[in-house]
Order: sequence, then structure tokens, then C-alpha cells
Amino acid sequence: MSVTPHAPVRRDVQMRGDQQMHIRMTALSMLTVVSAIVSAQAVRVVDEVAERVMTLTRASSWQRTAAIPVKFKTHHPQGMVKIGETFFVSSVEIRVRPRPIIPPLPGGYDRDPGEGVGHLFKIDKDGNLIADLTLGEGAVYHPGGIDYDGASIWVPVAEYRPNSRAIVYRVDPTSMKAVEVFRFADHIGAIVHDTDDDALYGVSWGSRRFYRWPLGADGKTTNAEAAPDRLRTLNPSHYVDYQDCKYAGRHRMLCTGVTELRQAPDAPLFRLGGMELIDLKDGRPLHQVPVLLWTPSGMDMTHNPVWTEPTATGLRAYFMPEDDASTIYVYDVDAR
Repeated sequence: MSVTPHAPVRRDVQMRGDQQMHIRMTALSMLTVVSAIVSAQAVRVVDEVAERVMTLTRASSWQRTAAIPVKFKTHHPQGMVKIGETFFVSSVEIRVRPRPIIPPLPGGYDRDPGEGVGHLFKIDKDGNLIADLTLGEGAVYHPGGIDYDGASIWVPVAEYRPNSRAIVYRVDPTSMKAVEVFRFADHIGAIVHDTDDDALYGVSWGSRRFYRWPLGADGKTTNAEAAPDRLRTLNPSHYVDYQDCKYAGRHRMLCTGVTELRQAPDAPLFRLGGMELIDLKDGRPLHQVPVLLWTPSGMDMTHNPVWTEPTATGLRAYFMPEDDASTIYVYDVDAR
């Protein structure tokens, strides 16, 4: 009578299991190292952008290097991030423009909500549409300035009127899937993720108010249910209204925007674009500089979305100022 030797088989199974576990642990370790390298590179890039912006002056010479026609209707673009060679642009499609309410309603509404659709476009380097993600619900259809933290794109979507309400989303740029993070009882026109203290910072309509929302270990905000007047601080700068903002490292935020000026109520409108580097700890500007660039039709380059990145000799900026038939204008500037 023979006996089947089961024990060696069990040892082989255990050895294979150990090998598979070792492979999984090695892959996990490699992924952790790669993530750390990517994170460190992202921190270095945003630091370089902020430090080089600090060297810009009104006399800085911007040189156009490219113009990329966008090959679809863009509606009213708001914010931009660039990941590799791909652009992500938030935009509001206005179907019924808000109409003034006279006199304004109690609570601050000066217009009705209108009707529209919020979009996050994914665009290739040649201006072709790759994907279109619809964001918002009902009267909440106006996306604002957006930020990318190395993993997710942060997009605020609000009603198209001040003193209203907003929904903030986190979007996976690969899958273009959105997750609602929180809702807030004010119009949020731009948002950044301070990855150094894991908090979100938002600006209101016209960037007159700042808000801070810390993120907990679960990725959720810890104070979004608080009344806005308990969280807000006032923006001490009145140079430009921010249209698009990005986290710039070391608790700083880089915003671009525009101020619209008239010598008299019936005089022609003059638009001046500019950049501001803001200290998120107290909301005060660290550096302000006009961007003296306009389209052939007279639109300031920082009117809508802007993305800025470092080059070997300074900065490269991608501007998308025009509605509907947009062009991405690429400019370089020496800044060292």
C-alpha cells in the first residue's frame, strides 16, 4: 500500500504564495517610490513657477511661440490645467442668460439663475476634443477656475450669480469620472488644493472673499457645513478679479484675472490683465504684475483660463481668452 506524499505539494504551494506576495510587495514599493518622485517633481515645479513669477515686472517681454486653434465650440472657458501634453478646460454653456432682478432680492440675489450646462473639456495638444464631462445640477452650472494636485483635478461649479451656492468636485483626469466632495452656500469661482497642509482654498464671485476648508483623513472637508460668514476672510487686494488660480507651493496661490475700467460710464471699456501671487496664510499678495498682452480683437490674455509652467530660461504661459471660437496662445518670458 502506497501513501501519496502531500506535504511537499503543500510546501510548493506555500513557496508559490510567498513568491506572489513578494512580487506584490515589490510592485507596491515601486509604486510608492514612483508616487513620491512624481510628488516631489510636482512640488519643485510649482515652487519654480512661484519664484519666477516673483521676478516678473511690467517691463517683462512676453514672446508668442505658438497659437493652437481649438477645433470645437468652447462656450465661455473658465479654468485650465495641463497634464503632459493634454489640456483640461472648464467652461460654462449659457443657454438662457441670467436677467437682472430690480430691486435685488433679500439675501443678495441681483439676477435670476438663468439656464446652462457646466463642462470639463479634455483637449489634445492640437486642439481636438478628447472628452466632455458634464458637471453641476439644475441652477448650479457655472464652473470656475480649476487646480491639479498631481492626482485629481478640483473643479468648483456654482450658480451664475454672486452670493449663491456651489458644488466642488474631484475629477480623475484619466477616467474623467467626477466625485462630489462638498457643497457650500456661496458662489465659488476658483479653487486650489494646498497639498502642504491638505486644505482647499476657494475664492468667491469677483474674488472678494477667501475660504479655507481643511480635508480630513477620509478626504472630506471638516467645516463645509459652517455658515460662510464664519469662514470667510476678505481679499485686501483690488487690483484684478481672479478668473483662474493654481496652488504654487509653500502655502501660496497664483491667480490670473482682469480688471475692467472706464473713464466714464459711457466710455469704451479697457481691460487690464494681471497675475497675483497670494500668501494663503493671510490672503495678502506677495507679488502683483500686469500682463500687457491682448488678442487682435482687444481681449486681455488673462481674461479666462491660464496655465503657467517653468522653462529652461523662465516661464511659459498658455492663455485661452476667447469664448466659443477659442485659441490657446502660448507665450514665453525670461524670468530667472
